[in-house]
Amino acid sequence: MSETGPLQARLSGFIDHLRHERRLSAATISNYRRDLEQFLSWLADNGTQAPEEINQHLVRAWVASRHRQGISGKSLQRQLSSLRTFFRYLLREGVMGHNPAEGVRAPRAKRPLPKALDADQLSRILERQTSDPLEKRDLAMMELFYSCGLRLAELVSLDVKDLPAENDQLEVIGKGAKTRRVPLGKMARKAIAEWLKERERYAADDEPALFVSARGKRIHPRSVQQRISRMARQLNALQHLHPHMLRHSFASHLLESSGDLRAVQELLGHADISTTQVYTHLDFQHLAQVYDQAHPRARKKRSKN
Repeated sequence: MSETGPLQARLSGFIDHLRHERRLSAATISNYRRDLEQFLSWLADNGTQAPEEINQHLVRAWVASRHRQGISGKSLQRQLSSLRTFFRYLLREGVMGHNPAEGVRAPRAKRPLPKALDADQLSRILERQTSDPLEKRDLAMMELFYSCGLRLAELVSLDVKDLPAENDQLEVIGKGAKTRRVPLGKMARKAIAEWLKERERYAADDEPALFVSARGKRIHPRSVQQRISRMARQLNALQHLHPHMLRHSFASHLLESSGDLRAVQELLGHADISTTQVYTHLDFQHLAQVYDQAHPRARKKRSKN
């Protein structure tokens, strides 16, 4: 019998528990079995002798080992869930005195970033001619997302009084109640002007919001998402357009044109430039190139060669 024999024997009872007491599907039980057999095999390879020897440090070491093998954070989260359930069963059976998988977390899964739209796709949407008042509102919102890189919450919170009277800079309150100024371009100003002509017929007398719903109150974030997605589908431009995609396009297109990562960071309202780096799909090679071109030390070093 291998050194993990006692646990291997308990695995059969656990599988019966899943099948008969919890009545899980065959596919789910198969996943549990595979996850636990991989863990038990790893324990055997590392000389663990008994259930009481399994501790949190050991579970973390197993997670790190799997991660080095290229297992994704999402898969590791599922495998850790299998371990926690198994150890809870062993606790119930009196085999273990604690659950060593509790408190152990998998590496955070990378969040997929939205794709940037190309200029032709955006033109088809933003240059649409319409006489519908609410569609004029929707176009104005989309122009602000793309022209100013606003977050959804930032746009929804805008009041009419926030519009610049003399200059072309819009003051926005972002994450952490931090204020930043973003340029309000010609097309965005034009779209907002078209909406303001219609806003009076909808907005309640005491409603300060720039963008209101058909009921006259500040528009809800979910309504913004639905209206933008709906317009894109109507134009056969995109099936799943959402505000963050427009913000991402703003960042990507601005960076492609200027190459100024710091400026893009400021306009997006990112506290840390590393956020902007990931957000705009920059790789280290590009950053190194920017450094070589812009940093005094890099220029001096290159001039000596």
